[in-house]
Amino acid sequence: MIWIDRIALFSTLDFAALTLIVAGWIWIGWRIENPAAGKPSVSYLMADFRRDWMVQMVTRQPRMFDAQLISGLRQGTTFFASASMIAMGGGLALIGNTEQLAGVAEDLIQDSAPAFVWEVKILTVLLFLANAFLKYVWAHRLFGYCSVLMAAVPNDPAEPLALPRAAQAADLSITAARSFNRGMRCTYFALASAAWLAGAIPLILATLITLAVLYRREFASQSRSVLLRIPPETPGQDAGITSS
Repeated sequence: MIWIDRIALFSTLDFAALTLIVAGWIWIGWRIENPAAGKPSVSYLMADFRRDWMVQMVTRQPRMFDAQLISGLRQGTTFFASASMIAMGGGLALIGNTEQLAGVAEDLIQDSAPAFVWEVKILTVLLFLANAFLKYVWAHRLFGYCSVLMAAVPNDPAEPLALPRAAQAADLSITAARSFNRGMRCTYFALASAAWLAGAIPLILATLITLAVLYRREFASQSRSVLLRIPPETPGQDAGITSS
């Protein structure tokens, strides 16, 4: 009965908004990673460039550029993992001061609610942040594995293992990037879920805006147009052609 009473503290609109943000997070992730054949996402296009990168690395001497690039990718995952931990610590601190948070919210949005309501709303943000942290940590580890495989690629392109090991390194790099992108999406939705502190309607609006931003960046951005541009030296293609 206690939990039924607590659930009753949330309105139908609250449950609808929470369902929307979870469903939107799942859908946009699936849509980005499984795009339609004629409309690839930026993440999908970048996978091909990562494979090309490893092929070029086989003949590049020295490989300082490749080492610096993979190091930069690892530093990026480290930064976001650290930022997620700091944000989680702030969220846990807020849970311990829900009364003060409730007072501030009442002043700003003229709404009062029990401490349990604020705790659930903060926990929703923390769940997204925790998932993001785990994705960043795994991406960091995978980029580390990728760097080891890159070092194992023979310097001689004529070696039978050169291209197969380069392909292995590319696959690990793609997997690491996928995990990093999932962490980024969780971070986006963690920011969106913070709007629930202001009410169900702000959460719905924040979710729709987040979905629109992610969809545009993956399927309708200028960077996507650049990635789709065919280079002049490609045989059988005209320069500057951009597909959508």
